[in-house]
Amino acid sequence: MKRKILFVDDEPMVLNGLERMLRGMRKEWSMVFAESGGEALQVLETQDFEVVVTDMRMPGMNGSELLERVQKKFPEIVRIVLSGHSDQELILKSVRTAHQYLSKPCDASTLKNTVLRALALRELLKDDALKQLVSNTGSLPSLPKLYQEIMVELRSEDASMDRIAEIISRDVGMSAKIHQMVNSAFFALPRHIESIVQAVNLLGLETIKALVLSAQIFSRFEAKGVPEAFLEKLWRHGMGTAAFAKAIAREENLSREMVDDTFLAGMLHDVGKLVLATGLPDKYREIIRRTEENGISFKKMEHEMLGTTHGSVGAYLMGLWGFDDNVVEAIAFHHEPGTHPVRTMGVLAGVHAANALEHVSGVKGTQLSEAPMDMAFLNRIGCAEKLDRWAQVCEAAIQ
Repeated sequence: MKRKILFVDDEPMVLNGLERMLRGMRKEWSMVFAESGGEALQVLETQDFEVVVTDMRMPGMNGSELLERVQKKFPEIVRIVLSGHSDQELILKSVRTAHQYLSKPCDASTLKNTVLRALALRELLKDDALKQLVSNTGSLPSLPKLYQEIMVELRSEDASMDRIAEIISRDVGMSAKIHQMVNSAFFALPRHIESIVQAVNLLGLETIKALVLSAQIFSRFEAKGVPEAFLEKLWRHGMGTAAFAKAIAREENLSREMVDDTFLAGMLHDVGKLVLATGLPDKYREIIRRTEENGISFKKMEHEMLGTTHGSVGAYLMGLWGFDDNVVEAIAFHHEPGTHPVRTMGVLAGVHAANALEHVSGVKGTQLSEAPMDMAFLNRIGCAEKLDRWAQVCEAAIQ
């Protein structure tokens, strides 16, 4: 069956160009082209679509207004912005309604891969109700505004550390959270950090971006009825897993980009639990109760009661937000890396090991090297014999 994509732009020449550019996808995609937001809504009423790709600046109804209506009436549809660099201010206003942003001019390969990836990620969740839950920004917002502002600054020609720090400092709550995190044992910095500028310079932009994103996601759930004890436990486990994952990635001499991805994936590997706890509060409270009383893993109980797991839900969300495949895959498969075809040391292996190590960290009478892991997977990638060393570098990372 062909996948249905709706493209919206008020310029007929742009639509014609898109149609020509994507001609090679006609066997796989059924593409419809609308010249206004109003026309797009009429089409959506009569046909089922999986993805909407829209321009921002359009007369009558702009792209932000269109996506807001699509989000309310068709929350299961993936929403992508394809717009000009000059539209950054308008894009920032739509952070709650768009899953991903592409800038014009956009080459065929980038556009095609973005849509294909969005479609592939839909397959992570087979239950339509859960797909709607994850896509609905009323349950979990799209990329947080502060994080989006930082990304806009980083893309500017004269981006600076000072301006990044100034953006964060505008949010008093976020500034306090960053100070708390950077001065915790997880980072083992040589001195107490007094300012956001110091934090940005010492930790680096990628780590700061991960911290801002994670902190903003968790802060959104504080007001959504998620039990405080559950949030605190998830937060500390995410921080610990991120620190361990980064230590392992550095020990294995992974590239700077992969180290950063490992840290981010470690920080957010359980974000799917937040989605489920907020979107299905009664069922998830029962899942929490049963796991605590019976010693059954979250993954097993989620699959039994919901037909999916927090790994799949979290990966689906991160994919919609446009994060690298390395991050998405690590979140999706962090409990069962052997089901992924990867055969080399990378982000997935680092997060899988870090997650297991952090779970036993601090458990009386348990050595980190005793953490249960997928040994067949670790043998396959040639890392099984490295567990003792990984446990050592992880212990050192938080001392």
